[in-house]
Amino acid sequence: MVVMPAYNAATTLEKTYRDIPPASADEVILVDDSSQDDTVAIARALGLTVIEHPENRGYGGNQKTCYDEALRRGADIVVMIHPDYQYDSRLTPFLTAFIEAGVCDVILGSRIRTRQEALGCGMPLYKYLANRVLTLTENLVLGQNLGEFHSGFRAYSRQVLETIPYHANSDDFVFDTQLLVQAVSFGFRIGDVPVPVRYMAEASSINFRRSVTYGLGTLATLLRYLAHKAGVRRDPLFEAKGGARTTTPINP
Repeated sequence: MVVMPAYNAATTLEKTYRDIPPASADEVILVDDSSQDDTVAIARALGLTVIEHPENRGYGGNQKTCYDEALRRGADIVVMIHPDYQYDSRLTPFLTAFIEAGVCDVILGSRIRTRQEALGCGMPLYKYLANRVLTLTENLVLGQNLGEFHSGFRAYSRQVLETIPYHANSDDFVFDTQLLVQAVSFGFRIGDVPVPVRYMAEASSINFRRSVTYGLGTLATLLRYLAHKAGVRRDPLFEAKGGARTTTPINP
């Protein structure tokens, strides 16, 4: 299933949806976070499954509803696509194929194939530099080798979402980082594939102040992971659903 956490996406939703290859998803679920435009009306006209939040719950809070509903409806693989047309949703089947083949449990769409391409597509220089520094730090701390950790185009296996206590995560943008750090903590296999990205006026993008908050939240999450791993502090972010503590990888 494809899930779309939406907020004021009326101008880009249909283009994003039309690019999803028809055979690549059984259902598309849009969770509207109290938009002030016609996002809900357009989603219903397109035949999407629509869930409305009566009040804005934040980006992370929106995703919690997305994943809850996808699991409730029996999804085996859940793909998150931002409905702002920033990511190329034609590549959805390429993300899911790695999970279907049993190669990975989480797949990210990496925007950083080359510096020239990322900047040429409109990524602001400060975001590119911050992305590189944070990704390098995350790879070192978590023992990974990903092109980037901060993509909003990603796919998860059902087991990942059934195991990770994502309701303990932030309702803000750092939710994405927390979910990946949790995936590492529980031993899930993470990979990435290159995807083009579009930076434009219609695409959602957090401002500089929110970006700084996000970066600090990412570093704080890494510190929490290290403290939990060292046994210094037992952290609810890294306790499997049901309270069991995972000490060995689920997929060794």
